[in-house]
Amino acid sequence: MFHRHAAFALLYGVGSFLISNVASAEESPWNVQAAKEVPEFRWLDQSSPIRSLVYANEPYQGKSTEVFAFYATPGTLKGDSSQDKNLPGVVLIHGGGGTAFAEWVHLWAKRGYAAIAMDLSGRQPSKPNFDSDGDFITPRSHRDIIRERLENGGPEANHVAKFDNVGGDITDDWQFHAVSACVRAHSLLRSFPEVDADHTGVTGISWGGYMTCLVASLDERFKAAVPVYGCGFLYDGESVQKPLIDGLPDDQRQQWIETYDPSVWLPRCRVPILFVNGTNDVHYPLNSYLRSYELVPGTKQIRIEAGMRHSHTHGWQPQEIGLFIDQYCRNGTPLPQILNLVQKNGMLKAQLKSEDGSLSARLHFTTDSGRLAERKWNVTELAPKDGEITTQIPPDATICLISITDSRGAMVSTVPVFVSN
Repeated sequence: MFHRHAAFALLYGVGSFLISNVASAEESPWNVQAAKEVPEFRWLDQSSPIRSLVYANEPYQGKSTEVFAFYATPGTLKGDSSQDKNLPGVVLIHGGGGTAFAEWVHLWAKRGYAAIAMDLSGRQPSKPNFDSDGDFITPRSHRDIIRERLENGGPEANHVAKFDNVGGDITDDWQFHAVSACVRAHSLLRSFPEVDADHTGVTGISWGGYMTCLVASLDERFKAAVPVYGCGFLYDGESVQKPLIDGLPDDQRQQWIETYDPSVWLPRCRVPILFVNGTNDVHYPLNSYLRSYELVPGTKQIRIEAGMRHSHTHGWQPQEIGLFIDQYCRNGTPLPQILNLVQKNGMLKAQLKSEDGSLSARLHFTTDSGRLAERKWNVTELAPKDGEITTQIPPDATICLISITDSRGAMVSTVPVFVSN
């Protein structure tokens, strides 16, 4: 069991949980070095536009396991391998109720990436369909995707494996298998001859965002990471996961927090990271999101969207995800930046940076109290001047943040400021 000492600091009037003893690789329940070796794998389909394979992962209940994955490149989509040279790569991590989404792989391959998405519930989804022109046919709903249990699949992605199994034999814990599966998918992706192993990113949605926080903190080979919704501090605050953690016996609850909560591992993260969430997310509330963001010592940005909906399709839609990974994996134009945010005397002030120099800005705020997920948000247009933004905080605001948008429509924000009245 890992033991951490904690200190409290104040930032913009908000309690910030800081871990003074950063978890080390030696303390990790995962054998990350072993997972960095290329796993054994076999192709199930090596000719379709979106290909499928299985690869070896950690033993489960005394038996070897395999993980299913979809894989695609610009060349596999077009049937032209000459397009596949020195491709950047991306690992795609699904959330709760999800699977390896062929649609997601297709989107990234069309962007010019070698993309791999694995199933983290020991299952294999149905094969995608294509029209006569070779274009991907989107299922009516993700619930329509048929998923068959693999003969050698790992644990189900259910509450028992995610929470109740903590303690004792670690090999029945979902996180033990899922993190290893993600790192091994990365190792496999990097091994393919068409992939530029030095330019890879990772993004995940909901539980996949939670997993992205862990994986980016443990696997420094990534050049960029984008957790969508997912964060740490699930044991504290208003997260819907909190009752499941609190329902554990005291020793198991403490062990879950010290082993599997991203707040323990994010202080290790040196991979450039973009946090993406909405103001009213019930799974990963705004205060837990802020505290998780603050823990990262390296390069980081944040994008908080008022009222952003929570789903896989809404989670992979923001263009900023691709632009951020492009920035570090393809020398793409950087996202705009908000720097040196200061709250003083009822005012917010910050410096702005953008490659094209054209920015619009908004102040988002809520005057409500009570549950974060239920608060209504307001918006006011702001006028940047000479690379700066200055605005008064509405006197009755309880939380506020500034967002800026460049000429591409790419938006980033400040951290949410919890106003101390």
